[in-house]
Amino acid sequence: MKVSDFNYDLPEELIAQHPSEKRDESRLMVLNRNAKTIEHKVFKNILDYLKPGDCLVRNNTKVIPARLYGKKETGANVEFLLLNRIEGDIWESIVRPGNKLHVGTKVVFGDGLLQAEILDTMPGGTRKVKFYYEGIFNEILDQIGLMPLPPYIHETLKEKERYQTVYAKYEGSAAAPTAGLHFTEELLNKIKEKGVEIANVTLHVGIGTFRPVKEETVEDHEMHTEHFYIKQEDVDKINKTRQNGGRVIAVGTTSCRVLESIADENGMVKETEGDTNIFIYPGYQFKCLDALITNFHLPQSTLLMLVSALAGKDYIMEAYQEAVKEKYRFFSFGDAMFIQ
Repeated sequence: MKVSDFNYDLPEELIAQHPSEKRDESRLMVLNRNAKTIEHKVFKNILDYLKPGDCLVRNNTKVIPARLYGKKETGANVEFLLLNRIEGDIWESIVRPGNKLHVGTKVVFGDGLLQAEILDTMPGGTRKVKFYYEGIFNEILDQIGLMPLPPYIHETLKEKERYQTVYAKYEGSAAAPTAGLHFTEELLNKIKEKGVEIANVTLHVGIGTFRPVKEETVEDHEMHTEHFYIKQEDVDKINKTRQNGGRVIAVGTTSCRVLESIADENGMVKETEGDTNIFIYPGYQFKCLDALITNFHLPQSTLLMLVSALAGKDYIMEAYQEAVKEKYRFFSFGDAMFIQ
């Protein structure tokens, strides 16, 4: 299967540079896999498509303001992007300019609120960095760090919380699980009132989610690894839904990847903590997932391959052409799709 099969033409003006004014008033394209229909709605209409007995599975990870701008002892400007905590105050980070940040280099951020030392160079060119500070690390990050917005967003984000879901809880992501950005507390309450169960997984989204597929053949691509866990109370909700004949509906591809990583051949899940590098592309047989809420993904991306595996490549590419024609907003701050 060729990566180029998942290409489409996207005018640059359709790449959303800022969130919609109200979370649940972004647009919603509804795909019915059996009838092969395409409907155009508003996101809060998702309520009409959820049924009592369904289970909505969402990713409650929280994005950390992981982009830091600082200065070397020489006064030169540097940029760090925190990827993941190795242990204690030691992090794996992308650093720029990389050729100027050697082992032993010291950096100061936020007028001395935070200091760092480069400990080692890691595979792929990232750095092992140790941070020094007084107080609580996450509070300092909140003060001086910026949200690590995707590379295709060029505008400044005015409100940090708009790159968080309203249910974000556990810090650790370098990017938001963006399908969840459309939900408001009010909409979630209405969903619960309708008799829909809400379960959580936690997958910390890595910056690798934006990494382009460089291979020509889909099967040759190696997926990045991300850490996840799911608690027993959420396992119980998902398994009960399956036993009772309800639908398991993932909010976003990250929730989908957790479910499919841990499900057995009968689609049942168990309490798990681990790492996943599952790569879902056409030909994959879903074990647990029945439906998916997702955003519109980059051309030739692994996420576009995932939704094509669920709905069929030709149908998805037709839906994307329709989205371009109807001027939907694309990518992280863009509109949503419900595949049922």
